Amino acid sequence: MTPGTIHGVGLGPGAADLMSVRADRLVRGARHLAFFRKRGRPGQARRLVEGMLRADVVEHAMEYPVTTELATSDPRYVELLRGFYADWAGRLAALARAGADVVVLCEGDPFFYGSFMHLHARLSGAVPVTVVPGVTGMSGAWTASGAPITWGDDVLTVATATLPEAELTRRARDTDALVVMKIGRHLPKLRRAIAAAGREQSAWLVEHAAMPEQRVVPLAEAGESAPYFAILLVHGQGRRP
Repeated sequence: MTPGTIHGVGLGPGAADLMSVRADRLVRGARHLAFFRKRGRPGQARRLVEGMLRADVVEHAMEYPVTTELATSDPRYVELLRGFYADWAGRLAALARAGADVVVLCEGDPFFYGSFMHLHARLSGAVPVTVVPGVTGMSGAWTASGAPITWGDDVLTVATATLPEAELTRRARDTDALVVMKIGRHLPKLRRAIAAAGREQSAWLVEHAAMPEQRVVPLAEAGESAPYFAILLVHGQGRRP
């Protein structure tokens, strides 16, 4: 039997009309649709394709065994996630070996801080796998801010707020332009790091970029907490004609 293909499909930053034509075609034609979600939640990726699916689609909700309950440095966190990805890689591979194509929904771009990359590492070479790139969340965020993120020779640093505070401070101090993702409960730590780097007055917080609830505020005016879908920006001010 000719095996099916696992398609990791980037959905973009959160608006259906920012999906690529290829992504739209694959989502609408999917017979098997897989997506990640937190237990008890509908899943952001699944929400983005509401109303686009064929009537006979078979949905596979891949529910994380842990999200923020354990520190990422905890050995139990690593063990649980390793087992989760191995289990779902096996399930998807079985579908592909039976001849089924499977579309795996990915927020943003599948190869940019995405869960799909962990499946890709386990599936690649075992069954056919393709990746459809998507507009990244950070691109949606700096577009929402209304200003270019880099000019001329600016160096852009992309970091996650899960880094230690001292490392965040160093990264913020040593770059021209900055993007920080995965903020959520790390906002107080990030705020201290940005202030220590002397960048607080030029920092912006973008929440839910490209989504109906989008909000763009200077970091100094942001509250004490931020949603997971929040991105901090420091725009570069480099060379220009």
